[in-house]
Amino acid sequence: MFQSIFVPFLSIGLAELLDKSQLMVILLASRTKKQKRLFSGVMLAFIIVDGSAILAGSLLTGLIQSLYIKLIAGLGFIIFGILSLRKSSEEEQKYVVMENPFLSGLGVIFLSEWGDKTQIASGLFATQYSPLPVFIGTILALGLLSLMAIYFGKFISGKFEKRIINKVSGIIFLLIGFLFLFF
Repeated sequence: MFQSIFVPFLSIGLAELLDKSQLMVILLASRTKKQKRLFSGVMLAFIIVDGSAILAGSLLTGLIQSLYIKLIAGLGFIIFGILSLRKSSEEEQKYVVMENPFLSGLGVIFLSEWGDKTQIASGLFATQYSPLPVFIGTILALGLLSLMAIYFGKFISGKFEKRIINKVSGIIFLLIGFLFLFF
């Protein structure tokens, strides 16, 4: 069970570190003094988006043979790894002025995370591990990173290059993909 929590926690945490959604949380946090409300909205969005992906991934295991699921999951992680390694330029983000931190956090994260690599990765993990531990590991990672983004995000973003984080997460996705394919 520890592995079912730890693998998603580490992988999602590294992949999401300094990702566009965390950068958005940093920006939103700089515009409000209501960090608890912002955090609540951000976490509700992650719970809805990633929870949906984990539920879908766990349902697939009952419909498709595990050999095919391992193949699909392995190839998915390899693709995410290659994309992370190839990503070199930051995307420009446009932001709106925040009136309600809860709704702003919920809306920004909800819209930006659908189809994101970490959402899809969460669903893929649920095809290999029990869904509840995957959900716990994923939400713990996203919660911890969101707290860091809210309270310490500016400091962290000034110390680590996004390029290095993308490379580390890309290598981890590749390793996980190859593990799914060959073990």
